[in-house]
Amino acid sequence: MNGDRIDLPLTKAEALVLFEWLSNLDASTSAPPEGSPEQKVLWQVEALLERVLPEPLDPKYLEFLEQARRTVLST
Repeated sequence: MNGDRIDLPLTKAEALVLFEWLSNLDASTSAPPEGSPEQKVLWQVEALLERVLPEPLDPKYLEFLEQARRTVLST
């Protein structure tokens, strides 16, 4: 596993729903313990999604998120 990387293909809707879930998980009491490998991975994935998703900064974020959730459920 020395430097091995994988691609995780997601639709835009899936990425937005995943970002929201990770953000909520990170802020909850059920988040992985501080300093754990799980917390590190959670933060890395969340940061990657933040870099590619402009929607979380948009004033219409909740509308985008609801549409993304509907899209994910309908596919």
